[in-house]
Amino acid sequence: MEVVLDLYSSEHTADAPLVCMDEAAYQLQSDLYPPVKMEPGHDKKEDYHYEREGMQSLFMFFDPNRGWRRVSQRDSRTSIDWAEEVRQLLDVDYPDAPVVKLLSDNLNTHNIASLYKAFPAEEAHRLAKRLIFYHTPRNGSWLNVAETELSVLSRQCLDRRIASPEELKSELKAWQQERNQSAAKVIWKFTTDDARVKLKHLYPVFEAAA
Repeated sequence: MEVVLDLYSSEHTADAPLVCMDEAAYQLQSDLYPPVKMEPGHDKKEDYHYEREGMQSLFMFFDPNRGWRRVSQRDSRTSIDWAEEVRQLLDVDYPDAPVVKLLSDNLNTHNIASLYKAFPAEEAHRLAKRLIFYHTPRNGSWLNVAETELSVLSRQCLDRRIASPEELKSELKAWQQERNQSAAKVIWKFTTDDARVKLKHLYPVFEAAA
């Protein structure tokens, strides 16, 4: 935990940016019965019955200091999917950064082994050399601000029925563009010193030598 807290309080440059990433699942849904359109003086009405149209996996990459994010969708969230998203992060999103500090949770796909599973060894090694991995502790996903950004996405964009992958892609693109234009950032104020006071119960009992 303290490693992550120290990371947030550290300085980050264009040569070594901090990017936080997280994943989520989204259920596509369509209306079973046509909704009643909104009219002056009347809200839109929709039946609570719906049709399931499959699942999509969302990948959120968020630079809390720059106020930049990229959210993409895939049919699955395997180690291959993660590796391909990371390659886009390095080669497309941050092509000029010698290294990227990547913070994620402890999911077993979030590691260098996934790069070697997805790409030839030479390519995997090239990507791995540009990554510095940080992981949140188990049961400590709240430390990942990408999770917070996914929550914003859910409230602002996904809290309604979206029926198809194409529609979802369009909505994600529009939301991402608006958020990036506003450069919404995260100012993290919870420090290691704060944790040692407010989360004292998480620390082992220290007994000084006699």
